[in-house]
Amino acid sequence: MASREVVMLRVEGPDGPRDVRLTSPDKVAFPKLGITKREVVEYYLAVGVPMARALRDRPTNLKRFNDGAEGEPFFVKRVPKGAPDWVRTCTVTFPSGRKADSVAVTEPATIAWAANLNTLDFHPWPVRCPDTDHPDELRIDLDPQPGTDFADAAAVALVLRDVLAEAGLTGWPKTSGGRGLHVFCPVRPEWDFVQVRRAVIAIARRVCRRIPERATVDWWKEERGERVFLDFNQAARDRTIASAWSVRGLPGATVSMPLTWDAVGEVDPAEFTLRTVPGLLERYGDPHEHMDAERGGCDTALEWFAEDEIELGVAEMPYPPEYPKMPGEPMRVQPSRARQKD
Repeated sequence: MASREVVMLRVEGPDGPRDVRLTSPDKVAFPKLGITKREVVEYYLAVGVPMARALRDRPTNLKRFNDGAEGEPFFVKRVPKGAPDWVRTCTVTFPSGRKADSVAVTEPATIAWAANLNTLDFHPWPVRCPDTDHPDELRIDLDPQPGTDFADAAAVALVLRDVLAEAGLTGWPKTSGGRGLHVFCPVRPEWDFVQVRRAVIAIARRVCRRIPERATVDWWKEERGERVFLDFNQAARDRTIASAWSVRGLPGATVSMPLTWDAVGEVDPAEFTLRTVPGLLERYGDPHEHMDAERGGCDTALEWFAEDEIELGVAEMPYPPEYPKMPGEPMRVQPSRARQKD
């Protein structure tokens, strides 16, 4: 049983030092590795500056593991009760139309405070306060399907980089912390969630046409085969992806590690862990430090989407089942079931 010890941490930040409580510091977070809550918080303090930069002003969902990484996690989308008055908040609108105040990270102390609540994964929205209706990041999740692995995702990511460049976008890659890759593209916040998702769909289709044997944009799992799925629905409103530097709630305490493009095809994602990443950051710095220096647009990708609509007859793709029916969306019926009805 974890002790009830309380440790007070002094965390420096842009608005001066903050006092952060660390409760039950010897509580085990990763049983197989013996990693305690204290180590998790110390990790987040070590990467606090670049992580706060990645999360800055973004409403962020907290994935909490009260029973450790092997327990059942839950997402917290609203500001937890008892949050310090210096924790910034931001109002978001869910697909249902309901609104909520979410945590908006502005400094390392907020990350440490959330980690003390047993947060392992930080999942930021692709928007920045106060404008939470217009994404400033276009995100693509490369998800290896059964029979494929990280090397396959890396190969697809390199093709994706070329397609993004043709669309006038610069992609910034990172490991997912699992078997996949994430590519984030800074964009001007001039397009809404529907438009940005359509831009992702059009980009993903271009990738799949170039390497159809390796990449798929098929929403239904039965059609994907042994390929890497470019998950366009991660661009939908209220869908979030783990941030750079985020620890994942997996047995190996792996981290979603920002990369350079030169490193994408060379690394082993299992080597980026809570215990190794602080040293890598100290030695090599933050590969994504200048990510926000230049922003692209969605114009070209949306032109591709319109061309697909003419060529294919329908350009929209199904939304996840919990979403309301969206304009232009095809039926949410598995192809095999649709054939049975015919």
